Amino acid sequence: MNIDLQRWLDRWMGIPLCAAVSGVDALMRRLSPAPRKPAPPRAIVVILLSEMGSLVLANDMFARLKRRYPDAPLHALLFRKNREILDLMQVMDPANVHTVDDRSLASLLSSLWTAIRALRRAHVDVAIDCELFSRISSLLSYASGARVRVGFHRHTQEGLYRGSHINRPVPYNPYHHISAQFLTLARAIDSTAVPTSKLPVLGIPKPPPHVQLDGALIQGIEARLAQDFPAIGGRPLVLVYPGGGILPIRAWPLASYTALCEGLVADGCAVAVIGLKDDQALARQLVANVQASAPASPVIDLTGYTRSISELLALFHVARLLVTNDGGPGQFAALTPIWTLMLFGPETPGLYAPLTPHCYSFYSQWPCSPCLTAYNHRTSFCDGDNQCLKVIEPAAVLAKARECLAAPPDTTA
Repeated sequence: MNIDLQRWLDRWMGIPLCAAVSGVDALMRRLSPAPRKPAPPRAIVVILLSEMGSLVLANDMFARLKRRYPDAPLHALLFRKNREILDLMQVMDPANVHTVDDRSLASLLSSLWTAIRALRRAHVDVAIDCELFSRISSLLSYASGARVRVGFHRHTQEGLYRGSHINRPVPYNPYHHISAQFLTLARAIDSTAVPTSKLPVLGIPKPPPHVQLDGALIQGIEARLAQDFPAIGGRPLVLVYPGGGILPIRAWPLASYTALCEGLVADGCAVAVIGLKDDQALARQLVANVQASAPASPVIDLTGYTRSISELLALFHVARLLVTNDGGPGQFAALTPIWTLMLFGPETPGLYAPLTPHCYSFYSQWPCSPCLTAYNHRTSFCDGDNQCLKVIEPAAVLAKARECLAAPPDTTA
């Protein structure tokens, strides 16, 4: 379903529904007050619908929930298209992953009904809503039947209305990395402080462990590449992801990627452009640009080449470096040994940098950045001239790429 339609529904249907549910919840609390000492959770659901990369950033939260509540099975509620990355992370029983199909309004409503029924059958009594001020996710936490509902809340801020049915409200803190904020949501389950995030400081969130892929999968992708693109054999492989996904304003300019790729092939590297099939036109243009300045250079289009997230991660094992805009591929790379250079502009690495020592983030700190925030539901007010990314010089990225390529391979996987 179109993201603009999702935002429209969330605003114009979500606000009155949140008000209605809050009224019902207030009445129920008056008729049946909560016990002074709540029982330990029996089952916990984490709601993180839309952001595939955020699932990787939530890895430490999943781990700490399992340690703190070993007798409470973990469940997750997310969009169906995001499921594979969670399964690969192996943070919960696959039977406890409940998915929502957002391809159409009819499929969305049908799958929501199925998921809610499953969560109620599982007797979920704690819901952690990790979405940033989405109304539909807060309503889902209520519909799940959970007696403890944790989520971001506006408190004294104007706007961002989500009702009062979130009974463990946590203030959103734009100065803390989102992984740290996910940990705060988990700790708010037992918090009696006001606000619920008034808690002792924890250490920084831990990087996610590398995903253990089948060796045959990695060898298979390596063999396919050798057969399909013999010209790149014997060279260090660098992957570039020039697409911006559903938020194209996050994309570094094509001219900058072209200059970077020209420098990489001049250094003796092979370059592969990755992305979805929708990115194919952009990838072909990038390949053509590089070929125009350096005919027969080893630069190839791999958009749509990998058929699953597993194959993409296998490709990351084969390559030496990934250069990417802010988005899912940069977060997935943290699950593999590959070095990553990530380009931020409309978002800030202060919130979304991948949690791995093998990533370097470029960020120009323009006064208008970040313009994609929780406060505007990631609807940028920029006119499209993303100077915050345009000022990042290809020469600087190339210099850092050379440092990464010269570093010893990561053998901790």
